[in-house]
Amino acid sequence: MKLASLKDGRDGKLVVVSRDLKLAADASHITPTLQAALDDWDVVSPQLAARYELLNAGQVESFDFDQTDCESPLPRAYAWMDGSAYLNHVELVRKARGAEVPESFYSDPLMYQGGSDTFIGPRDAILASDEAYGIDMEAELTVITDDVPMGVSAHDAADHIKLIMLVNDVSLRGLIPNELRKGFGFVQGKASSAFSPIAVTPDELGDLWQDTTIDLPLLVDYNGKPFGKANVKTDMTFNMAQLVAHAALTRDLCAGTIIGSGTVSNKFEGGEGKKIEDGGVGYSCIAEIRMIEKIQTGEFKTPFMRFGDTVGIEMNDKDGRSIFGRIENKVEKYEGPKA
Repeated sequence: MKLASLKDGRDGKLVVVSRDLKLAADASHITPTLQAALDDWDVVSPQLAARYELLNAGQVESFDFDQTDCESPLPRAYAWMDGSAYLNHVELVRKARGAEVPESFYSDPLMYQGGSDTFIGPRDAILASDEAYGIDMEAELTVITDDVPMGVSAHDAADHIKLIMLVNDVSLRGLIPNELRKGFGFVQGKASSAFSPIAVTPDELGDLWQDTTIDLPLLVDYNGKPFGKANVKTDMTFNMAQLVAHAALTRDLCAGTIIGSGTVSNKFEGGEGKKIEDGGVGYSCIAEIRMIEKIQTGEFKTPFMRFGDTVGIEMNDKDGRSIFGRIENKVEKYEGPKA
């Protein structure tokens, strides 16, 4: 099934969305919010699934679904942890600064815990005070779990993945290096993320969901032009179940925990990536193309996002139909707290 949260209060109003994303039906009488659904998933999800089937059959009262009315499916979450499943991305970053990738990175995932209290909507603006912050998009796959027990195996972790989304994990590249040099992670370098309008259950994807990943390209456009179409499954070192298990090694995960794949990144003919216009699959973030420029020419050429720039992120099925809806974020200048 497909679920969304309409803008309504702090945690949104839960609706089921038709398979073609054209219609929606209120689900708040079953459970008011997506977090409430996840808290009691075994009881609530069959009721939501039944309403979803009635919606697709045209047998329930519905209304036109407008993605601009959506919050991120979870407008705020108990936990948001982002991995780095694509070692090509890590290799490029390291190579650009003349550093080797530690061998442990290929068996032990990188992961950080990000801010999860204020996600922005899929069509909301990215607010930043200064272009010098180095504003960047990061297109990724994400999953939402139910309650996950500490020490769960990757095999069993797959059963705890209840919903799948996309994310624009907004990064402020100009702030991250100084934070990392402190040796204690980063906070200011990560702005509020935006998730896809739709959260989808794994069964809805059918054969597209295999080994807890998706064998489809993640489409990124930047200021109206194709920017990336890297395949999510290709070059993925750790699948989503492995990332969930990694996050749960030493603690339980609460229902509503979001786990990210990290920036989707593909190699090109065994080497660095190439732009779409040059025959490659492009990029899921600006930092990656800058790393390649640094490796190949000795200098960065592509600027980070500026005020007025817009990024779009989407995934289509094999028939060209949007699965999760579209993330579209425009960068706007933050003018400070309102009086």
